[in-house]
Amino acid sequence: MADWTDIGKKSILAEADALVVLAEKLDQRFSQVVELILNCQGKVVLSGLGKSGQIARKIASTFASTGTPAIYLHPSEASHGDLGMIEKRDIVIAISRSGESPELADILSYSRRFSIPLIAITAEAASTLGRAVDIVLLLPAMAEVCPLGLAPTTSTTMTLALGDALAVACIEGKEFKAAAFREFHPGGKLGKKLLLVKDVMHVRSELPLIAANVTVRQAVIEMSRARLGCVGLLDEQEKLIGIFTDGDLRRNLSAEIVEQPISLYMSRQPATIAPDTLVAEATQIMEAKRIPSIFVVENDDVVGIIHLHDLLARGIL
Repeated sequence: MADWTDIGKKSILAEADALVVLAEKLDQRFSQVVELILNCQGKVVLSGLGKSGQIARKIASTFASTGTPAIYLHPSEASHGDLGMIEKRDIVIAISRSGESPELADILSYSRRFSIPLIAITAEAASTLGRAVDIVLLLPAMAEVCPLGLAPTTSTTMTLALGDALAVACIEGKEFKAAAFREFHPGGKLGKKLLLVKDVMHVRSELPLIAANVTVRQAVIEMSRARLGCVGLLDEQEKLIGIFTDGDLRRNLSAEIVEQPISLYMSRQPATIAPDTLVAEATQIMEAKRIPSIFVVENDDVVGIIHLHDLLARGIL
C-alpha cells in the first residue's frame, strides 16, 4: 500500500522548493508592477481561465480587502459585454501558465487599443501573452507535483504566492492599517477582533467609579453594584488615580480593613486605554498585564471600561 503521508509531504516540500526559487528570481519587474498598482487611479482587473481564473479571483479578493480596489473579470464574459468594466485608468493583470489561452485575446486587444497597462503572470515569456504585455512576472520553470505533470499544482501555488506578495507590498506602500482593514471585514470572528474599544465598553451608570477618599466598605459596595470585579478611584477633579479589585480585597481581607481609607489599598496609576483602540490590542494589554479589565480614558476623563468576560460573551476571544 502506498504511503499517502509520505506522498503528501513530498508534494508540499516540492511546492515549498518552488516558492524559494520564485522568491530568488524576483527582480525589478516586480517592483515596477508594485509602483504601477500604487499609482493606479482606478482599479486592478485580474483575469484568467480555469485554475488560473480561480487564483485570479483570490488575488483580486486579497487586493480589495487590503485597500487596493480590484475585481476579477472572466475572459468569456469580457467578450460578451463585460469589457466595459475596464476603464482607461485601470491596470490589467492576466494570468496564464502557458500564455496561450485564446479566451484572453479580447482582453489583450482591448487593453492595447486603449493603452491600459497590461501585466502577465506566466511561465512562458515568449508566449502570445508574454509578448503582448508591458511587464511579465515570470514563473520559474518548475515541474507540477501532479504525478502526471499535467494538473496545475506547483504553478498555481507560485501564482498565488506571487499575488500575495504584490498585495503585501501594496499594503506596505499604502501604509494600510488595521483600523482600515476593519472597515472591509465587519463580519465573523475577524471582524469582531477588529472592533474598537468604544464599540464594546461599559459606559455611564455601568462604570464602577467612586471618590478616592472613601472607605474600603464604600468602595466594595460600588464594586458589587457594577459587578465588574473592580472599582476606579477618582480625585477631586474626577480624574482616575487608582483601582481597587476583588483580588486586592481578598489579599487584604480582615475585620479592620472595611473602615479604613481605600487609598491605603488601591493600586495607583492603573492601566488605561483610548476608546479608538482596537479590541485586539486591548486584549493583548490585559493578557500582558494579567488583568481582567481596563478603564477607557479620553482627554483624562474615564469614559468606559472593558472586561474579558464581555469579550468572551461576544465570541471575540
